[in-house]
Amino acid sequence: MGGHVILRTDRSEGRGKVAVAYRDPHKHGGMNLTSQKLKDLLNAAIAREVQVSVQYMWQHVQWMGVDHYAVSDKFRDIAVEEMKHAEKIAERLWYLGGVPTTKPAPINVGGELWEMVDNDIKAELEAISLYKKIEKAADAEADPTTRFIFEEILEQEEDHHDFFTSLKEKGKKK
Repeated sequence: MGGHVILRTDRSEGRGKVAVAYRDPHKHGGMNLTSQKLKDLLNAAIAREVQVSVQYMWQHVQWMGVDHYAVSDKFRDIAVEEMKHAEKIAERLWYLGGVPTTKPAPINVGGELWEMVDNDIKAELEAISLYKKIEKAADAEADPTTRFIFEEILEQEEDHHDFFTSLKEKGKKK
């Protein structure tokens, strides 16, 4: 996270010594590397990732019935993956001079099994839409790193959407 700035080099003893200071973009008038619009979008992404990581983990715990063992672990795995997304996005936002949110978007666990799946499909569609918007904003600000991060995350979100929609289709066939 952050970065470093070379303050000076010292060659008095024949070997170069470099003094390095780590900068904190939040202190002493640090750097502002992106627009407030992109920072706000990144915070919306963090809130969403925290939301679904909790949502999917609770669904993993609450899932009951015959299919429990077939899919419960997948809910847990997706929840962990979503938390890793939140971490990666927060690190990027911090580097860009923003402050990551600690507040999740509204959590919709659902009561019945298929209500849970419908909530999850909706959450993944919202993520896909938001992350495409973030990619466009990153392009507009000539920020290939943020774009690359969201290309990777978007691919995983599409996989999650596929899992939930496939699960729903399987449920309809019963």
